[in-house]
Amino acid sequence: MKFYSAINQAVQRAEADYGDKKYWYNDSNSVNIDSEGKPVNGSSTGEKWFNKYIGSYMTVIKVEYDENARPTFFFKDGTALKLMAGSMQTSQDFALRDWTFYTSYPSKCLKKYGSEENARGKCAFAFMYIPETTDPNRNQYRYLLGKGFEPYKFNWDGSKEFIDSRCKNGLPEYCTALIQMNNWKIPDDYPYKVSY
Repeated sequence: MKFYSAINQAVQRAEADYGDKKYWYNDSNSVNIDSEGKPVNGSSTGEKWFNKYIGSYMTVIKVEYDENARPTFFFKDGTALKLMAGSMQTSQDFALRDWTFYTSYPSKCLKKYGSEENARGKCAFAFMYIPETTDPNRNQYRYLLGKGFEPYKFNWDGSKEFIDSRCKNGLPEYCTALIQMNNWKIPDDYPYKVSY
């Protein structure tokens, strides 16, 4: 809840300075490649976009990179934000719509669960940021369009049952929305043990 509030306040502040978010949102990213074919840390247009429009309104204390030069932004309270692994299109390009929020240091979370995918719903939580899209299947984003950072609700039908079923049946990216629907508290019948 604290992260959700802070990042959406950052979006609102950016809108005050840059206008409607749908005009400065960018859903693609590119990374420079060095002479050995490796992605260059700090070169992504996505990182520059985040720093300008979101990060400058939050307290980012450091940035770390994975092997694809995907940045992880660390906040002063020990939490972090990273583009989801599923957002990768190639090693050079990835979308900026799917994000993973870590409730504690990502290295601790990943060490415990082995991968970003296995950590979802436990110490890593999925968010989406889609103020606008050119996707012809816009309807799958209908509960996300025009908003700020929202819990993962891809192709949602609007029902709690939809979210509950997916969270509990192998799609833990939907668990963030389930927690939001429970007033940002872990439901009693939550399918995972949440660790910080």
